[in-house]
Amino acid sequence: MANLKEIRTRINTVVSTRQITSAMKMVSAAKLRRAQDSIITLKPYSDELMEILDRIRGYVADTKNPFTEKRPVNKVLIILVTSNRGLCGSFNLNSSKKVIELLNNEFSKQFKNGNTEIICVGKKGADYLKIKGYKVSSVNHELLEKPDPDKVFSFIESTMNKFESCDIDHVELVFNKFKNAAVQRLVSETFLPLYIEPTDKDEEVTNAIEYIFEPDKDHLIRNLIPLIIKILFYSALLESSASEHGARMTAMHKASDNAEKLIRELKLNYNKARQSLITNELIEIVSGADALRK
Repeated sequence: MANLKEIRTRINTVVSTRQITSAMKMVSAAKLRRAQDSIITLKPYSDELMEILDRIRGYVADTKNPFTEKRPVNKVLIILVTSNRGLCGSFNLNSSKKVIELLNNEFSKQFKNGNTEIICVGKKGADYLKIKGYKVSSVNHELLEKPDPDKVFSFIESTMNKFESCDIDHVELVFNKFKNAAVQRLVSETFLPLYIEPTDKDEEVTNAIEYIFEPDKDHLIRNLIPLIIKILFYSALLESSASEHGARMTAMHKASDNAEKLIRELKLNYNKARQSLITNELIEIVSGADALRK
């Protein structure tokens, strides 16, 4: 059994660790609330944009737009959104593994031909992929610190320009969608081309209502589609940020609980060792007293 000094040292170490994890949990909880507020603030704007799109869905499907154009997939770009810091469970690992899965399965042909490109938003995903031997063309870590619409729009515009000029044919976005503090859903979805296909109901509504477009229909759609793409990417960043803080809060909560459990076990061992030591000392005293009487 370890001596008392070793057990006391371990108890103090675990207590310090518990204090750190508890503090990190509180910080993550505060950041999570701010991230959720950002999502809630954006939602009315994004909902209104999508409602406008729904109203003119039939017109959009009939209008030629470079961002909705489907073409043979020769060159693929994967945008991976992770985090800049760790200690958030399997948040970053699962996302990075999903990219590897896409390269080895869905886009294996393009990957073998060297026609795939990976852009990472967040350091951790890039670090993992580089360790595994995958080439990452660029890493952006500034967008996650405090997502600013202007910076986010500027970042995604470069990708949109590449798609518009046919430098890439398909853009896949991998990120975590926020559900609640304990649950984050890993999402891999086609970001470009933007999928718009009117249903029979949409066509009926479009045919039933004659809209007046100012300045004209093509001009509206030409400006609406890029704006929707930018908002979708900005929303994905906010979702990923909230997911990161939720995952870290959950991980730190579990770490604090484990530390508390370990402290109880160490204190029990300490008391047992102390009791054993006292018992041995009493036996030695009694034995010594008996020897003196004899």
